[in-house]
Amino acid sequence: MNIGDLARASSVSAKMIRYYEKIGLIPTADRGQSGYRNYGDNDVHTLRFIRRARDLGFTVEQMADLLALWRDRSRASSEVKKIALDQVAILERKAEELKAMSRTLKHLAAHCHGDARPDCPILDDLADPEKLPEKPLEPARFGRGGVEPVRGVRRTGASTR
Repeated sequence: MNIGDLARASSVSAKMIRYYEKIGLIPTADRGQSGYRNYGDNDVHTLRFIRRARDLGFTVEQMADLLALWRDRSRASSEVKKIALDQVAILERKAEELKAMSRTLKHLAAHCHGDARPDCPILDDLADPEKLPEKPLEPARFGRGGVEPVRGVRRTGASTR
């Protein structure tokens, strides 16, 4: 099948398929005499696997590790579980950060009159130098610099908040 057929069958866009080939997440497809990429059923299964992993928020690095484990029939399921639980921890931390931001904005909005007056506690809060951390905080990391997928340790230079 060609890349368009593969994209439809796997629910992964042709652009993403080319990107995954470029970064080595999937092998480069063989090309026919016409120069077009040729794909098979195994490619559909692999891309569906990647799509599901991506939908669950796994990084490209984690997806590569998961693909390697998926292909390795002698794998230990404990390695797969470790990657999944590391991802759960990242997602839960990010969810807590989002809840805290939402609470803050709700509080500020509740104290804003929302009328024609120029007074606005939302803008006052955003402009308050006391609200800034001494050191800029990095957002939760989901890729390089975050939690290593298999070993679960922080990579150097990663945010630890």
